[in-house]
Formats: sequence, structure tokens, C-alpha cells
Amino acid sequence: MHPNVESVQPLLGTFTGEGRGEYPTISTFGYREEVTFTDVGKPFIHYVQKTFALDDGRPMHTETGYLRPGADGHIEFTLAQPTGQTESLEGTFTVDNGVLTITLDGRTTNTSTAKTVDATRRVYRLEGDSLHTSFDMAAVGRDLGRHLTSELRRA
Repeated sequence: MHPNVESVQPLLGTFTGEGRGEYPTISTFGYREEVTFTDVGKPFIHYVQKTFALDDGRPMHTETGYLRPGADGHIEFTLAQPTGQTESLEGTFTVDNGVLTITLDGRTTNTSTAKTVDATRRVYRLEGDSLHTSFDMAAVGRDLGRHLTSELRRA
């Protein structure tokens, strides 16, 4: 394991659970989520996220990317989404009383056919085997606001 990854090693693994989506332009919805963080022996972690409808299990969303922990609690995250967005995020990670918290703010690039997303914020809080996530976005002319939250357990 690369020394940079050791600092966030408790994050490695697969987490599953349920989440809630909301935004001023859509109806509130629930979903099932699976998030996997994988060590690849380099100074980054591979990330894959998938969501599924609660009622029938149909796929809803997926994204993949790389989390790059660095020195002094700095962390970077690059993501690609099939909806036509890429995110470049930077922020901090802390470990306090065994709780790992990652807070990231990002810029988004949109393809010509994608809905416009201008900015994002992601927070991951790992406490034991529980991973709490939140995702805020500024999109389609709206200010930064909550879009997704989930509570996941290590599989």
C-alpha cells in the first residue's frame, strides 16, 4: 500500500445502504447505493459508485474516479459520470477520535448535451463501519444545495 493511501486506509472496501435524493427541480426519491474504494498499489484509490431504484432494483446512476490523498490532510478527487459531467474536487481529510471525514469542493465540466452542473461539494464521514455521504450541487441555474445523502454499512 502506498504511504499516501495508508492515511485513509479505513475507507477501503465496499459499503451499501440507502439514500435520499432531492433538489428544487425534481421530486424527492429514495435509492439503494453501493460504493467501493479499492487500493491499487499507487498513491490513489479507485472509486466506483452505483445506485439502484428501491422498488425494482433498476440501475439509476453510476460514477467512477480516483481519490488522491496527499500530505498534510490535502485530498483530491477526480470523477467521470455517464451523464456528461466530470468533477475535479479538492479538499481536506481529518481523523478525529477514529472518525475519518473527507470534505471536497469541486468544479464541473459538462459535455454539450449534459445538464449544466456548475459546482459540487461532497462529504464522506466514516465512523467504524458506517459511511455517511452527502452531495451538494449548483445546477441548472440554482445555487449550491443538497442533492443526495446516504447512510451505508461496510459489506
